[in-house]
Amino acid sequence: MVKKKDVRVTVILECTNCIRNSVKKVPTGISRYITQKNRHNTPSRLELKKFCPYCYKHMIHREINKSNKVCIIP
Repeated sequence: MVKKKDVRVTVILECTNCIRNSVKKVPTGISRYITQKNRHNTPSRLELKKFCPYCYKHMIHREINKSNKVCIIP
């Protein structure tokens, strides 16, 4: 039986401003959102303007690689 690829994939969006602040060694968190995207409609990386609770304003959140994902064990 052939397993076909799903059209919808789960992606993680990460705040671009928080990433730059963490490089400067500022002790803040990194805002992440989990959402889904359609592979056929948006083949490139997804960018959405979402609210960042660490920056206290709406910032651009970009899709991150699967290698950057952090596994959270409850």
